[in-house]
Amino acid sequence: MKYSIYQMDIYPGKPEKNRQKVKQWAEREVEKNNPDTVVLPEMWTTAYTLDDLAECADCNGEPTKSFLSDLAAKLNVNIIGGSVANKVVEDYYNSSFVFNRTGKLVYEYDKVHLVPMLNEPKYLTGGQRVPEVFELEGVKMGLIICYDLRFPEVIRTLALEGAQVLHIVAEWPDARTKHWVNLQIARAIENQMYIVSSNRIGMYDGTRFCGNSMVIDPWGDVLKQGSEEMEETLTIQLDLEKVKQVRNDVPIFKSRVPHLYKTGL
Repeated sequence: MKYSIYQMDIYPGKPEKNRQKVKQWAEREVEKNNPDTVVLPEMWTTAYTLDDLAECADCNGEPTKSFLSDLAAKLNVNIIGGSVANKVVEDYYNSSFVFNRTGKLVYEYDKVHLVPMLNEPKYLTGGQRVPEVFELEGVKMGLIICYDLRFPEVIRTLALEGAQVLHIVAEWPDARTKHWVNLQIARAIENQMYIVSSNRIGMYDGTRFCGNSMVIDPWGDVLKQGSEEMEETLTIQLDLEKVKQVRNDVPIFKSRVPHLYKTGL
């Protein structure tokens, strides 16, 4: 499966301007590289303009769902739709949407772990369903949002259910760049899966974001890594047979003894 990953800067609080930016990027990228799947970062429609959610958040996923569905169908490409601020009834969520080539919504997820360092718990409501496996073109996959990366238990569950690729969409700050890079490598190694991440660049409200979007193989080797400050696209073809190979060479899942593990951790 061939990927194009968008490491972008975001216009704060300007959803329509960001949608046009993504549309133009996706059109250029499909024409140039013909990817199977494109990936966007976290909160790409608004950035972290949490004080202004009433003016700029989606409502029940719209207009982002319609925008991404139409774009996927028009370009014949799968879209890992990053995440957006999303109002449902009276609460605001950090929501992700995934569409296949026909424009069908195949998965959606509300961020469970809200990051206190960026004030999310003050403005957002955490999702009530942990990440689950979904499929694109017969490949089992997972998706987490930013701070979820620090909670390996939800990622291990995805691996146990057969996920071969984990997507991470993020606005990860440069103050914790080392954590961002090293935790992704650790998750790839311990779960023997590909990690495909899209992180934003730029600055908002005194916080600079660290880029370093990544593709890591199931052995823990970094295949692609973005810069810290530049908008760019990471393009790569994943060899999914590598997942089977690594899991056969180092059979950690067969070596597990879950009846000895404490529950509820």
